[in-house]
Parts: sequence; C-alpha cells; structure tokens
Amino acid sequence: MTDGPSAALGRVGIWTFAYDQQPAARVRESAAEIEELGYGALWYGEAFGRDTVGQAWLLLSATRHLTVASGIANIAFREPNATAAAARTLGEAFPGRYVLGLGGHRVDDTVHEVDGYPVPTRGRAVATMRSYLEAMDASPVHGLTADPAPRCLLAALGPKMLKLAADRTWGAHTYFVPVEHTARARQIMGADAFLGVEQAVVLDHDLDRAREVATAHVAGYLAMAPHQEANVRRLGFGDEDIVGGPSRRLVDAIVAYGDTDAIHRRVRQHLEAGASHVCLQALTADPAGLPRREWRELAPALTRL
Repeated sequence: MTDGPSAALGRVGIWTFAYDQQPAARVRESAAEIEELGYGALWYGEAFGRDTVGQAWLLLSATRHLTVASGIANIAFREPNATAAAARTLGEAFPGRYVLGLGGHRVDDTVHEVDGYPVPTRGRAVATMRSYLEAMDASPVHGLTADPAPRCLLAALGPKMLKLAADRTWGAHTYFVPVEHTARARQIMGADAFLGVEQAVVLDHDLDRAREVATAHVAGYLAMAPHQEANVRRLGFGDEDIVGGPSRRLVDAIVAYGDTDAIHRRVRQHLEAGASHVCLQALTADPAGLPRREWRELAPALTRL
C-alpha cells in the first residue's frame, strides 16, 4: 500500500478498547468530545466486538478532523484483499484521516482459540506480515482510490518487526512498552519512521488504589499475551518480575499512575526517547466503562505538548 502525505495525529492521542461495550450513539458522542478536547488522534483495538472497519466508520463519521487509527486491525480476521479494499474506501471517504494499523500473526498448522472460537493461523510473524503487505499491494483496484492514500502502520515490538515496519510502511505502533523500548525502537527504525506509542495511565491521587488498577492491567496482559511477556524479558525483566504476578518495578515501567503531572512526565519521556506520538489508554476499575472524566482532566496539560 502506498503511503500518502502525513496524517495530522499531533503529539498526544487517546487509545481505547472500551467502545466494544458501548452502543453506537455513545461511541459517536464520545469521539466528538475527544475531538473537541483537542486530542490529535483516536486509536481503538479489535478483538471480538465490532470489526475494525465498522468501528472506523462510526468514529470518522462522528468527527470532522480527528485522525482515527486502528490499533490494531487483526490480520487473522480478514484476507489482504478485503483489508486493502476497506482501507481504500475509508481513505477515499475521509481523506487524510484514517490510519490502518495492522497486527496479529499466524503460525503454521495451528489454530489459536479465543473464547472457544478458532482463529486461523499461518506462518511466522514477520514473514506472514511481509506476505500480507505484499498481497495488499497486489490487490486489484476496480474503483475509486483514496488521495491521499491512507497511512499504514504495523504493531511491532521485536527488532525484526520494527525494521519491517520502517522499511515497508509509515512506521510502527507499540503497545505495553516502557520508555526504554521506545528508545530502542527509534534506534532500530531510524529517524524518519513514525513511532506511535501506547501508554497506559491511571489518573488517581490515591496511589495505592491506582497501583491496584495498574497491577491488574499488567497481570492480565502477561497471562494472555506471551509476546508481551517475551518483549519485557528482552528488556531485562526476569522471573522475579513476572512469575506469580508482576513486580512493582514492572508495573511502574508499563503504567504511569498518579496525578496529571506524573502522567505528563511519562509522556514527555516517551517523546524525548523518540516517540512521534503517544496515545493514552486511561485505565479505571471498570474496564468496560468509558473513562471520560480522565480524558477531560488530562486534556488541558497533554494536548498542548
């Protein structure tokens, strides 16, 4: 897929998985508020709620200039031709405002089950993603094309995927990473590639309560996402940080918690380490709820970065 002119994501955006639990009307209302608050981009995940294309339409149609980015669209869920056609359509309908983030991979002759549903798998991560991108590029076009073409990113953690992201797409979207990873990613990708970093945050002056929410978030990802565990191990975290529950050191590295100043410092650290953009995932004790209070309170300090 050909990259077009730069999308205006700004320095700070919002990342959320909570929209899958919300009715469409509330999703549209929330997206419009995020735009009004001054955030540059709105990122959303994909699992077994709304599919990534439908979610993008909801968010883009509810806003006027906000950039909307899939973070990520899972390549296990659709064939390359379908992804390419959807991206062209979104790019043509909302010029310059849609960013296609791709991720997920498939391993030979295995079937990964999520909630009892078999997700097809084929190939090692980097090789599969490279083939997927090649198939998207080869997809025939019998209709309108987007001008500019939508940007494409890869979910990337390890050195090989980060390099592929820099070589074949606009850049990378990293998730569940400390500042040290951002510095390493920038070194691997070079100066020109886009690097959008997700940062989990808990806005709560009660540090014990905030740490509980942060610890539950980290523990959940370590339990269900082996690639996330592998990544933190690459960064020097060992059994003492992972086995039996995450250590305070690991939780503090992954999640920024406390007041607005603490979160502002962490975002600054990522930007100084080489991030092009930081998207905030506001965590609360109710993971299915929309953290609208947190988005509002963080906006005045962070949208001016």
